[in-house]
Amino acid sequence: MVVLDAMEKCAGVRVLQTELNDSPGVCMKLYGTLGNIESARQAAEEIAAGMRMPIIAHVIPHPSDPARAAYDAAPDFSPLIEQPTVQRPENRMSEQASFAVGLIETQGFTAVFEAIDTALKTAAVEVLAREKLGGGYITVLIKGDVAAVRAAVDAGKAKVEGLGRLIAAHVIPSPSEGVLSLLPK
Repeated sequence: MVVLDAMEKCAGVRVLQTELNDSPGVCMKLYGTLGNIESARQAAEEIAAGMRMPIIAHVIPHPSDPARAAYDAAPDFSPLIEQPTVQRPENRMSEQASFAVGLIETQGFTAVFEAIDTALKTAAVEVLAREKLGGGYITVLIKGDVAAVRAAVDAGKAKVEGLGRLIAAHVIPSPSEGVLSLLPK
């Protein structure tokens, strides 16, 4: 979501769909003009490098219509991780949100439960979702004003570092349209 937010804010691209893969990762399929897609790819690589997260970012200029059958995945649900593996944007909003979204990603349930409990006790935030990504990776999403979300994420992050493996912790102020469209209802 952090990478998607950066891509949408720097270039006029939109999400076609996202698809979870077998490792803890997501394939984001975007559309837009070739120049905007190239700018979004560059932003994705820079953000991912700053987060020390490996990514593969590839641009297919002018994909052929028959190729759509290969990249436009049908809706799918994984009983193993108890969630859809393919998502299409649904909650289209015409403007940016007036709130922030925080993410705390860990490996292991104990660490994530302690992190979210600490976050909720620290600031006035609400839990949006808990997403299982496979391989024991779990992300909790919280919502609130920017200061509250920052305080909650910082407190949750500190708690995880003493209990388990922190994968990532991040705050997205005023999330982009694509990020909002992928948030749970």
